[in-house]
Formats: sequence, structure tokens, C-alpha cells
Amino acid sequence: MAVMNFIPTALKNLLKPPVTTSYPFEPAEYPERSRGHISIEIDNCIGCGMCTRACPLGALKVDKNAGTWEIDRFDCVVCGYCVEKCPKKCLFVQPGYQTPGGEKTPSFYQKSPEVLAAEEEKRKEAARKAAELKAKKEAEAKAAQTAENADKKD
Repeated sequence: MAVMNFIPTALKNLLKPPVTTSYPFEPAEYPERSRGHISIEIDNCIGCGMCTRACPLGALKVDKNAGTWEIDRFDCVVCGYCVEKCPKKCLFVQPGYQTPGGEKTPSFYQKSPEVLAAEEEKRKEAARKAAELKAKKEAEAKAAQTAENADKKD
């Protein structure tokens, strides 16, 4: 008897078009109000840490010297504050979902070696210029002091 109750439903389903989408072959359409996830163009990041300070949950970590940026996706609620505060606009909210993983590990991004080398060269050049400026000021101060001492002796 239970089979007889199922036959009308089975016939209706046979005559209707499929409800599912052909996702792997066509791009998925995400709901209008879905938040997506935070992405970064790491080579454009200057490592200022504004995103870290703006994040209400502390889901971000930035290391300027190592050129790394890290986000804990389980803590992030995709509020978008970090995107708003980024001065270089290298953060953005990307529609869609992250690729699922087997472990609860934060997403880790590191700058390319070429960009890291260029930044290191800039730091060395800035340090060299600062040292030259400091030595010049010290020499001027010493010269002014010796001139002052010479005036006092006269």
C-alpha cells in the first residue's frame, strides 16, 4: 500500500525539470546578500597593520619585516572593516566561499621574494640616508661648537 502513495510523487518528479544546478560546469550564483570572504593582493600590502587594528575580533596578523599576512577564517565574520581601513586597497571581499580544508588552520600569505628583496633594498637605502644625515648634523654641531670655543678663547 505504501508504494501506491509514492507513485504520484514519483510521476510528478519525472515530468518536472531538474532542480539542481550544473555547478561544476557553470559558475555558481551566490545569494545577493552573501558576504563571501576576505582576500588580499599580498604584493601590494605595505604591512602597516591598519587592518589588524580595525578587526574587532583580532582575526588578522601582519608581520611587516617578514612580509606575511595571516587571517584566521574561523574568527573572521567578514564585517569588512579591514577592507575599509586598508590604505593601499589591497584587501577586498571576494564573493563565494573558501575552499574547505581538513584542518582548522589560518590562511597564510607571504610576499614574493622579488618584492621582499626590493623592500629590503629600500630599507637599507633609507637607513644609509638617515645615517648620512645624522653624521652631517653631528659634524655641523661639532664645527659650531669648535667655532664657539675659538670665539671664547679670543
